[in-house]
Amino acid sequence: MTHDDFEPLIIAFCCNWCSYAGADLAGVSRLQYPSTIRVIRVMCSGMVHPSLVIDALTKGADGVLICGCHHGDCHYLEGNLRAENRKEAIELMLEDFGVEPERFRLEWVSASEAPRFAEVVREMSEEVRTLGPSPYKV
Repeated sequence: MTHDDFEPLIIAFCCNWCSYAGADLAGVSRLQYPSTIRVIRVMCSGMVHPSLVIDALTKGADGVLICGCHHGDCHYLEGNLRAENRKEAIELMLEDFGVEPERFRLEWVSASEAPRFAEVVREMSEEVRTLGPSPYKV
């Protein structure tokens, strides 16, 4: 399989209050973005533990995207800050596991930012496509 034929599998953990609503709005607005993404709704981006990211990347996903509320808009006040604080730990773990840091991304997407959600998915899909399949894919 060449990189041109490769379609990545990207797991997106989206917070219920902002990013999931933004993803939903992108769908109902019929915005086009790659079908490479699988959205998992979580109550808050701050609840996505680093082990979930590593598990996804070592068990078949080619990339992981966490989307949360913009700073100051978190339904749980500081959940998105917790997600941001975990980003560095996740990046260190990726290095330990020999996974390229470009396979992980943390983005802020509000409920009204459907075009932004679609753009983030397009950008990440292209970046992961250029990297090729996860080194953990069998």
